[in-house]
Amino acid sequence: MHTLEDLNKDKLPKHLAIIMDGNGRWAKQRGKLRVFGHENGAEAVKRTVEACVKLEIQYLTLYAFSTENWNRPKIEVDTLMKLLVTALKKELKNLKKNNIRLRAIGKMETLPEKVHKELSEVIAKTSKNTGMTVTLALSYGSREEITSAVREIAVKVKNNIISPENIDEQVINTHLYAHFLPDVDLLIRTSGECRISNFLLWQIAYAELYFIDVFWPDFNEQHLVEAILSYQNRERRFGKTSEQLN
Repeated sequence: MHTLEDLNKDKLPKHLAIIMDGNGRWAKQRGKLRVFGHENGAEAVKRTVEACVKLEIQYLTLYAFSTENWNRPKIEVDTLMKLLVTALKKELKNLKKNNIRLRAIGKMETLPEKVHKELSEVIAKTSKNTGMTVTLALSYGSREEITSAVREIAVKVKNNIISPENIDEQVINTHLYAHFLPDVDLLIRTSGECRISNFLLWQIAYAELYFIDVFWPDFNEQHLVEAILSYQNRERRFGKTSEQLN
């Protein structure tokens, strides 16, 4: 069994992103309502954040609620939003104690007013923190993020603010919701599903992907260590050959 101490501190992912999947199925296995899974999923978030703080990971991005999730039953969506408000209120003290800066990406204007207000307050109260940046992807969809960026750039071209020949990757990146984040180094998805599900498509161009057959509420420090160990044992070539790297 590996521990945090077994990891090479010089080869940690700078930006770790997680698709937290399987709350509903975890609850169903136990004969409970899906809500029970989301409640326990919140505990897994806490464990993961604490482990990342110990490792001094710089950026952690969590896929909390996608644009497609609005299509779920209203009772589940309402409960998720209430859970989010409760968690934000409860965790503010810990965020401050651990010097964590909270940020969010997605269509914030579509969130219920209470959630938006609480989220904005916690973001403001942690904005001066200089440790890890935890970003919540809320009402987020990567295609929508890219479409929105293209729309903004098109308006600037039309108004002669940007010329078409000057549009490069950097220009596109600065118009994305996640413009403040570096590229993802390691993407973890729980629950055994092997999909990206419209998450950070631009930012994962060269990310290492790690799929684990464990539902999110069961995800723990040990699982995180195994994922990072797998990452550290891979050769990241970025289009080059092994010989060029060596």
